[in-house]
Amino acid sequence: MAVSTPVCDFGAPWHEFSLPGANGCIYSLTDVSGPRGTLVMFICNHCPYVQSIIDRIVRDVRQMQAAGIGVVAISANDVREYPQDGPEYMKAFAERHGFSFPYLFDEAQDVARAYGAECTPDFFGYNAQGELQYRGRFDASARTPGPTDARRELLEAMLQIAETGKGPENQVPSMGCSIKWKTA
Repeated sequence: MAVSTPVCDFGAPWHEFSLPGANGCIYSLTDVSGPRGTLVMFICNHCPYVQSIIDRIVRDVRQMQAAGIGVVAISANDVREYPQDGPEYMKAFAERHGFSFPYLFDEAQDVARAYGAECTPDFFGYNAQGELQYRGRFDASARTPGPTDARRELLEAMLQIAETGKGPENQVPSMGCSIKWKTA
């Protein structure tokens, strides 16, 4: 079932974390934040919404990083129910798609809850002061890729944030598979 994200809560603070990466290293927010902004995205391996845009994400992230924007991806799905989202598969997924950013595993799901993540993909774009400025979609893609000339909404927003410290006022919510929360 597709889930959409809420509207951007402009100015909301980012949340510190310390999580293991698919490469075996531990990363904190300080390790991944950029001098001109930071993108925290919640993704997973099996979601068709993520799969439809992952190569575009990797392409656009390279441009963001060149502009001084730090980027991190976090998977928080319950791997007992969705083992294909576990760390060993995350490493292969990141390598296969040529990630230039850390891909972290939030096993306890505490980071996803702190951020208020709803779905995969879910994008949180912060300015250099750690204030939320973007909570929208990547582009017009859904379960299948959008047109190759689709407006690159996330990239445009993050470059605007890097330049001005402010995100666009009008944002289209992201849509994707719900985060697979653990049951008690």
